[in-house]
Amino acid sequence: MNENLFTSFTTPTMMGLPIVMLIIMFPSILFPSPSRLINNRLISLQQWLVQLTSKQMLAIHNHKGQTWALMLMSLILFIGSTNLLGLLPHSFTPTTQLSMNLGMAIPLWAGTVITGFRHKTKASLAHFLPQGTPIPLIPMLVIIETISLFIQPVALAVRLTANITAGHLLMHLIGGAALALMNISTSIALITFIILILLTVLEFAVALIQAYVFTLLVSLYLHDNT
Repeated sequence: MNENLFTSFTTPTMMGLPIVMLIIMFPSILFPSPSRLINNRLISLQQWLVQLTSKQMLAIHNHKGQTWALMLMSLILFIGSTNLLGLLPHSFTPTTQLSMNLGMAIPLWAGTVITGFRHKTKASLAHFLPQGTPIPLIPMLVIIETISLFIQPVALAVRLTANITAGHLLMHLIGGAALALMNISTSIALITFIILILLTVLEFAVALIQAYVFTLLVSLYLHDNT
């Protein structure tokens, strides 16, 4: 394979203009709004999965936290569908871009923190200083807790970017190896191709799991601040 290993991670353009916004908006058409009295099986399955996920994710929240239900469900559907569409050949996965993941993580994290300082000011400030801390350690612990708070959105974005990027790179390398081995040893190439198929199935699972983990961590941050 003559193409660069990181070609699939470059932002696609059409006539010199980036089309990443069109790619980001594309998953929204995969979830049509029901317009019939009796839904078909696909829409019924989508609604059942959304209800199941929302019930599990919002079980720990109070009334203030449950007002974020639409935001959390939209987030998990967007990330999951974007990750799955990125597994198609010659496609682009926006979630491999750290800038986009930071653009999702920072506003959501900031919203949960601002909500906490607005409704639970004392409890939010108490997180910076655990109870029973010795007086000489107070400045150091306040600095450590502050740094850990600001690292949360970075950890969210880096986790999603690293997992999706690593899977794509591994599939690219194994696919190239299977193609190169076709002229050397057919049996080894067949084994490599089987490994590629198994890895592809694993990547489908990783795409959904990473969407769930990202949304779940945002939900936990919200739970700590409501």
